Amino acid sequence: QFRGKDKLISANINALKLGFEYAKAHLPCPIGLRVEHADKIGDRIFIDGNSAAGLGAVYGGATVAAWYPITPSTSLVEAFTSYCRKYRTDPDNGASRYAIIQAEDELASIGMVIGAGWNGARAFTATSGPGISLMSEFIGLAYFAEIPAVIIDVQRGGPSTGMPTRTQQSDLLACAYASHGDTKHVMLFPEDPRECFELTAKAFDLAERLQTPVFVMTDLDIGMNTRLCEPLRWDDNHAYDRGKVMTYEELNAGKDFGRYNDVDGDGIAYRTYPGTHPTRGGYFTRGTTKDRYARYSEAGPDYVYNVQRLLRKFDTAKKYVPVPLLYPAEKPARFGAIFYGSTSPAMQEALDVLASRGIHVNALRVRGFPFQDEIADFVASHPWVFVVEQNRDAQLKTLLVNEAKINQTRLLSVLHYDGTPITARFIVDQISQHAAARTVVPLKKVVS
Repeated sequence: QFRGKDKLISANINALKLGFEYAKAHLPCPIGLRVEHADKIGDRIFIDGNSAAGLGAVYGGATVAAWYPITPSTSLVEAFTSYCRKYRTDPDNGASRYAIIQAEDELASIGMVIGAGWNGARAFTATSGPGISLMSEFIGLAYFAEIPAVIIDVQRGGPSTGMPTRTQQSDLLACAYASHGDTKHVMLFPEDPRECFELTAKAFDLAERLQTPVFVMTDLDIGMNTRLCEPLRWDDNHAYDRGKVMTYEELNAGKDFGRYNDVDGDGIAYRTYPGTHPTRGGYFTRGTTKDRYARYSEAGPDYVYNVQRLLRKFDTAKKYVPVPLLYPAEKPARFGAIFYGSTSPAMQEALDVLASRGIHVNALRVRGFPFQDEIADFVASHPWVFVVEQNRDAQLKTLLVNEAKINQTRLLSVLHYDGTPITARFIVDQISQHAAARTVVPLKKVVS
């Protein structure tokens, strides 16, 4: 913008210097700012969550992205595009080894992702709350037809258009049960750009292992704000988990193939890639009820078998989603706290402040859904547990009560939802008020 305008640049720099010298000479109080050289970041890096997630998609093996632009997720696919041009281009002939499609709307984009996943490619879309609403019909198709798909939801304030440039964690219930009918979807909750990279890559393994849509739940705060974080670890020997895929050799040997047959008892059936065998392993993919061999059926027992198997598969997912992390207090704690995602930095600072005031809190960071048993055990070991989240309706608390069968009388909500990132001060104030109201006063013996 200022190239070739040396006189203008020089005049502005001189004006800045004059203003600085005048301030030093005439302002009544000293300037409380100074510039010092510092190198305390070590090997940590500056990166935003969208860029990290885009790179995580490359690392996770994604070759297809279909999307429709929406704040605050647009820069994620833009980052993925730039990484693909660098890492997914044939060095010999310059041919692209990827497909990135800007669709006409969100429903079309998730449809393309499902088609690519059915065909054996690793595919994803990135969107925000309004996009999730529009995608719900096809999300149900992927769930019921059991097709891998990764959906990165960079959450913003809702409902409707809401606050496009503000942050919230208000899509949990919408994503956990997306689509009509009985559905339950796997969700991952990264806390920073490093986990955006790691959990996005992991989402592709989970989607193929479980043959289902997997949501990566970030938000505007993580996605668009640059943060200092640990380096992203890239392993050239990283192997993908493609899940249960029947091979040509197995089909050729006459092994029985039922696309929706639970032969291992974990709810996960075997699948085939299109074209694996010229005469065996084919099936009709449908969103309607079917029997174990993918044949159309409206028989009640066939329907019940399928939906119960899907529920069994969701329970199996507990073994694969990241386990929660415990932050124990230095002293025995009467209170516990559960939190997730971008709330993490403020929560960890708040724990230190609370401890300095004599309020000791054990904390558990949830990283995935379905919930493992450790969460219910954590709640059971404390009289009161704060659930800290950034939405109005206590959506994580609702999931904990509904899905982990936790006694809601033990849970106390700390809710922040004005669109700005939650702060340690807010958490400290809320927990301090709750703690003061629940101070145990010992009974005094009265002698008459």
